[in-house]
Parts: sequence; structure tokens; C-alpha cells
Amino acid sequence: MGAVIIGKKELKRQQILALDDPHCECIKYPGDKSLKERAAKKKILFGTAIRHPLLSTDKEYARSLIEECSILVSEWGFKWHVYPKPLRPTPQSFDFAAADVMYNFARSHGMKVRGHTLVWYMSLPPWFEKTVNRQNAKDILEKHINTVVGRYRGKMHSWDVVNEAIEPRDGHPNGLRKTPWLEFIGEDYIDLAFRLAHKADPEAMLVYNDYGLVYDRPQDEAKRHAVIKLLKRLKSQGTPIHALGLQAHLDGSETRFNHQILKDFLAQVANLGLKIMVTELDVTDKDLPLDIKVRDRIVAKAYSNYLKVVLEEPAVIAILTWGLNDKHSWLNEFQPRKDGASVRPLPLDAGGKRKFAWNAMARAFDTAPSR
Repeated sequence: MGAVIIGKKELKRQQILALDDPHCECIKYPGDKSLKERAAKKKILFGTAIRHPLLSTDKEYARSLIEECSILVSEWGFKWHVYPKPLRPTPQSFDFAAADVMYNFARSHGMKVRGHTLVWYMSLPPWFEKTVNRQNAKDILEKHINTVVGRYRGKMHSWDVVNEAIEPRDGHPNGLRKTPWLEFIGEDYIDLAFRLAHKADPEAMLVYNDYGLVYDRPQDEAKRHAVIKLLKRLKSQGTPIHALGLQAHLDGSETRFNHQILKDFLAQVANLGLKIMVTELDVTDKDLPLDIKVRDRIVAKAYSNYLKVVLEEPAVIAILTWGLNDKHSWLNEFQPRKDGASVRPLPLDAGGKRKFAWNAMARAFDTAPSR
């Protein structure tokens, strides 16, 4: 059964009417237990992505992380090149200062740590284009994974080994994205990366991570198909892959959400013997009404609809938002509102206070089946 598509005016009318729903996510959710505590009752990890410089400059931000999260991942620290502190400034050198700030903060507060990401087509350093070629690409990749994963051997919960390797619109027969890694190594670069990571740390959970897998749209369906094809191929050749990461950057204005399609996709992944992690959850509000009460309600509903489906699948072991409060969301820069209003995509507002979205997540964990 396909999703029902409605016009924008009707959508807004329904959203405003929903504010009067006595069961809506606007209602303050009972109890003071944090999201990590509610999730843990169902044997699920809850956490978020962080920006390491804020740990020392924004005390309220750090306090919220400690209160709400049981697992952290760095937005920047493990990427090859992110200004101003690249992880790999030269082909021969590594700088773990940023990664270690996040790692040490998490471990000092009893949290688990994820690494993001070992292999990606973006955030490559300036030297990459001039230095890397078909003759040395494998060696450079091997040095990178051995050094980075090896440094944290036995200490990391999981790694996003390969990130966003699927793009059916690029025309590859297996739906692979055209990347330097594909060009220089071939499609076996994915298998190679997982094998190197597993050898460097046999205890870490190894994850393939991607976006665009949520909605009842042709491009999402093509991507779901290609991802399943990739996962089956990796499993059939004995690749040490343990989980699929769902980025889940949701759109508050998108109406094409189909419960059954998403449920079936998650079941296909689980049937391959893989765990599932929601790795980068947030809800963009750039096309939603200006009114904060209306906007927050719509964002909360998007969280509610998505998590209701996802948490029904026993293979789902973790939910991580991409940022915890609105002030520090990447969407402020990458998907701002045209009216200039601040974006509100996350569980906590800019001051660290719990929002309707937090209530929706609390309810989702409380009503989820236990793992």
C-alpha cells in the first residue's frame, strides 16, 4: 500500500488540528528519567554526535550529554580532514587531539564511543588528490585503518567503516557511488575496509552507514534495494560486517512515510543476521510553519512515527541523534530557514531544555518492546 500524498495546505491544517490531540507529543511526559535510562530499560543505547570544542566552552551542553546519553560519536574528530584539526594532515602523519578529547570525555563519564568514519568520499585532505592513485590507494587506506582503529583497539563500541557508498543515480550496475576509492581500488574497497578494520580491532562492531532509506519515494526505494544488494554480497563473501547504520535525517514537511515499507526493509536487514543502529537522527524544519508550537509538534510527530516503526524491530540496538540541542545542530548551517528563524530539529532547545521531540522519544522508548 503506497503512502497517501496530501497538499501543503491540507498538511498544515491537519498539523494545527493535531495540537488539540490529547495524546500528542506536546504533553509533558511523566517522570524525570533521562532518555538513556528509558532506552536502557529496553536494552537499547541512546546517544548523540558531539562537537568536541564545546565540551570545555559550554558547560550546559556537557551537562546535557552526561545526563541524557550512554554513547557518543564525534561529528568531526575521526574524519580524514575537517578544519581546523584534520585527523590526517599529511600522508605520513595523524593528529588525534580532537578525537581524544571526545573519547576521554565519554569514557570519563561511563559512556561508550563510536567512530565516524573510516572510509568516505568526502572530507578527504588536500593532499589526497595529488598523492593517491591506483598504485598506492590500498596502502594508504591500510595505513589509515590500521593506525586509527589500532589506536583504540578494544576500546570502541563500533566504527562506521564505510559511509555513503551507495548512489544508484551514478549508474554503476551495483548501485555504487562513484568515488576515488571505487576508481582506484574497485568495488572490493568496501570488503577490504571491513577486513582491515576487523583485523585492527576484532572486538569492535563494524557498520555500513548510509542515508536516504526512509521514505516512500523512488530514489529511496532504489537506494534500499542497492543497500540490501550490497549487504547480501558482503555477507556471502564472509566480510566481517556486523550492522547497518541508518542516518535518518528526517524531513518534517515530508508526507511520504510508509510504515510497512520501512518495517519490511528493516526485517530484510535483520534476516541477514545484522544489527541495526540509527546513527544520525534529526528532523529538518526548514519548510515548516514559523509558529514554534506548531513546528515543534510536527517535528515531534516525525520522531514518533519513525521510532515507532524502528523500535518494533528487535535488531535495532541503538538510537543516536545528530546533535542533542538546537543551538549546535549542523542544520543551522546546512539547511537554514528562509525566514531567518532558528532551526529546532533536536530533542533539546538552544538552552538545553526538553522539547516536544524529547517527549516523543521518551514515549517511544517507554513503549518499545525489549530487545
